[in-house]
Amino acid sequence: MAEILKIYTFPESVLRVEAEPVQEIDEDLQKLIENMGETMYDAPGIGLAANQIGVTKQLLIYDTAPRTNGRKMGVLINPEIVHGEGKIVHDEACLSVIDFSAEVTRFANVQVKGFDRNGRPVQLDAEGLLAVCLQHEIDHLKGVLFIDHISSLKRALYKKRLKKMLMKSQSSEPE
Repeated sequence: MAEILKIYTFPESVLRVEAEPVQEIDEDLQKLIENMGETMYDAPGIGLAANQIGVTKQLLIYDTAPRTNGRKMGVLINPEIVHGEGKIVHDEACLSVIDFSAEVTRFANVQVKGFDRNGRPVQLDAEGLLAVCLQHEIDHLKGVLFIDHISSLKRALYKKRLKKMLMKSQSSEPE
């Protein structure tokens, strides 16, 4: 049975670590994929990179299909953007960046290659929301957050607000 894992949140340092390539697709990796899926759906989110749950491996999962269509989880191991074109501005949020969203400019169309959960080569041609999602999750594997794509002023304001939120939550915790 899959379990729900802790999702690390900014400013935790694991989110800034560049993930290592997956060397072996084994039973442990399959279990990790299942747990990541359960965690993503529970959150709820449309994508999750391994370092968001504290594992610095190049592994991500995604599902941009409407929830009413059931689960259609995709898995990419050692993903790489091989081509991108056009521009799209999308309001992004992140399971690791609490209580914040911002417009981010990304490629409108991307071609991504990697491997599926069985080690078979995969090449995806993605556009729109899926393209945004894949770029967002691949950024995570490089230690980059979507807030790194916004202006330094917006980022500073978010950090200031987050600091206040964290101080408030710490002061309201029982001792």
